[in-house]
Amino acid sequence: MKELTVKEMYSLNETIAKDIFEGVTYPWEVLPKIGAFILELGETLSEEEYEKRGDDIWIAKSATVFPSAYIHGPAIIGKNAEVRHCAFIRGNAIVGEGCVVGNSTELKNVILFNKVQVPHYNYVGDSVLGHQSHMGAGSITSNVKSDKKLVVVKTPEGGIDTGMKKFGAMLGDHVEVGCGTVLNPGSVVGPHTDIYPLSMVRGFVPGGSIYKKQGEIVEKQA
Repeated sequence: MKELTVKEMYSLNETIAKDIFEGVTYPWEVLPKIGAFILELGETLSEEEYEKRGDDIWIAKSATVFPSAYIHGPAIIGKNAEVRHCAFIRGNAIVGEGCVVGNSTELKNVILFNKVQVPHYNYVGDSVLGHQSHMGAGSITSNVKSDKKLVVVKTPEGGIDTGMKKFGAMLGDHVEVGCGTVLNPGSVVGPHTDIYPLSMVRGFVPGGSIYKKQGEIVEKQA
């Protein structure tokens, strides 16, 4: 389904991880590759712009990392990013330029494009968040099904087998996720879409739309 492809969902010039998407059709295909990609990319980063701290952690010198934040490698924290009080980065994480990782936010196996905001009590695991996407306070990605079966992305044209047990959400560029929302395993949200607060999202949500609740999705008006 064309709308779910990397080309349709993301501006690849807005991430240091651009090369990981080379030869990939759907964005979730990069999830198993993130850790190894960071290790390779990290060794190429400019020592004038990035400082290596601990094991396999590269942090831009212009980034702000609060002393109470915890970062486990492999990880890259981009230029002018802000990792706030008590943030918990569990590894395999690329935090793009100008991103905000907020108080008590937890990241694991993720790519955050430039200027993503996950600023308040968010859990983001096994996910890719596009340029300038934003998750409201308390919104989370649920990345494992309750029955522990492999994740299938549900679309109007049928399901797409991912072969993955852990898969959170793919958010396109400029997606707004309202406070308290749960993005269920295999959620894919097209670019320039707004999700109402306290939503329970499952499957594919088209780009340029407003998700009000399950079964009620309307096109944005110009």
